[in-house]
Parts: sequence; structure tokens; C-alpha cells
Amino acid sequence: MAATTYKGLLMKKYISKSPWILHYDGSSCNGCDIEVLACLTPLFDVERFGAVNTGNPKHADVLLVTGGINAQNLPVVRQLYEQMPNPKLVIAIGACACTGGIFKDCYNILGGAEEAVPVDYFVPGCAARPEAIIDGVVKALGAFK
Repeated sequence: MAATTYKGLLMKKYISKSPWILHYDGSSCNGCDIEVLACLTPLFDVERFGAVNTGNPKHADVLLVTGGINAQNLPVVRQLYEQMPNPKLVIAIGACACTGGIFKDCYNILGGAEEAVPVDYFVPGCAARPEAIIDGVVKALGAFK
């Protein structure tokens, strides 16, 4: 049996309630953003898992990052992360947020979301499908049970 971490114990308390999700788009083609929004439609209905979309980092439990990190959005992502209450999860959605994606060799891209904040879970894909995004959020929350 794996040892339970302090963060795991805190998340176990939080996942008994509805996780509030904050979505931030770095520098991307917006393909993953469209798929994140598709998760909120009745077809995929991420809210059936209790997830609530919020625009306020002070209310968020989970930060979804899409797109790569560049010099301009690096401080923004860090500030959003710092404003979120503990415990918090960060999920990188799509190839750009995971590794920098197809833009990784561009002069202005520093890399994926890990360049800015510690990432707890990665959902690869270009663009990541809504089913994969929902599966990633549910697995990331379940990892702390």
C-alpha cells in the first residue's frame, strides 16, 4: 500500500466536495481551449463529476493550463497558482502545455507548463480530446484518494 502524503490527505478532504476548476490559456492555437469548453457542453457534461468552472483563482482547486509558456505569460501563470488556496492541482492539457508542442522551437516559447508551476498531471494530445481531458481531471483527483 502506498504511503499517503500530506497533500494527498488534504486533497482527499477536498475531493469529497465539487472541485472548482480554473482554466488558463498560454500561447497556443486555441485547439485545446475549444476542447476544454466542449467538456462543459451537455454532450460531455464534466459537471456530472461535480466539477465547477470558475474564473477566480481564489476559489479554484484545479488549474488547467493549455498552451505553452512564454516570457509574457510566465508571471501570470505563477500569480494564478500563488493565488489558489492549498491544496491545489495543476493539470497540463495538450502537447503545448506538456512539452511546448509544435511551438517549442519558437524563439518566444520557454516550454510547457512545468516551466512556470509544478504540474501534477499531464493530458497529452493535439488537440486533447474532451474525453481525455475529463479522464485526466478525474484521474488526477482520484490519485489523491
